[in-house]
Amino acid sequence: MEIQDKIIIPNPEELEKKKAEFKREGKNNIHILSSFDKTLTKATFNGKKIVSFIAKLRNGNYISKDYAQKAQEIFNKYHPLEMSKEISQEEKNKAMLEWWKTHYELLITSGLNQSVINKIIEDMIKDKDITLREGTSEFLRLTKDENIPLVILTASGLGNAMVSFLEKTNINYKNLNFIGNTLEFDSGGNFKGIKDNKIIHTFNKNHSGLKDLPIYKELEKRKNVILMCDSIADLNMINGFHFKNLIKIAFYNDNEQSLEDFKNKFDMIILNDGSFEPVNQILQDILN
Repeated sequence: MEIQDKIIIPNPEELEKKKAEFKREGKNNIHILSSFDKTLTKATFNGKKIVSFIAKLRNGNYISKDYAQKAQEIFNKYHPLEMSKEISQEEKNKAMLEWWKTHYELLITSGLNQSVINKIIEDMIKDKDITLREGTSEFLRLTKDENIPLVILTASGLGNAMVSFLEKTNINYKNLNFIGNTLEFDSGGNFKGIKDNKIIHTFNKNHSGLKDLPIYKELEKRKNVILMCDSIADLNMINGFHFKNLIKIAFYNDNEQSLEDFKNKFDMIILNDGSFEPVNQILQDILN
């Protein structure tokens, strides 16, 4: 095991072998899967835990007065089930779907509007509640310049907010593709539900959703995959795809999950809100 500053490589020889395969088969056989929160973005900023889009909405005074209390009650009920080691995966899946259906119904009755989403993004950028990791912008430009498809799979409750953030920060490049909960609004801008009623949560966030993307046939040809995420559950993102080689990179941000489990699952682990530079170096080693 190789341990550097803020980086753990459990099996350096295996990682180098995978990199060599990626390099030998060329960039046209590569695509990248990534989660968003705490992966492309930092988990903390100046000692303050960075909140998700839905948490910003929940903790702020953006919609009805009783929304925050009701949303917190829903969170307190279902989050322990998400993290539980005592219940089955089937029970967890059912609980997560029930969680988001309940929360979306609350958002409708609480008066969520498109203008609120815009205000949340503006406030999060201003307050530094959302901050890309050091080196993430360079990574995104590198994938754009090399025309490597990057698919961002997110279980964020406000998937539109993530896309809006990338647009407002001028990094929504043409090689980026998104799978997430897409909020739909009526002619008055009021939230009316999730597109096609397809709710994505922590445990059903997988590659099968890519079949709806226009680029899917291209992705099928790109069998060498780099997967990046911040939780072991996110390894499911590759489920449903017949890859040839897979490099798994984790961003370990908290102690709710076992670091030892991460060491058994990933090729590289970046600790304590470390930068994206090690990922950039892997990609550059493959491309050069």
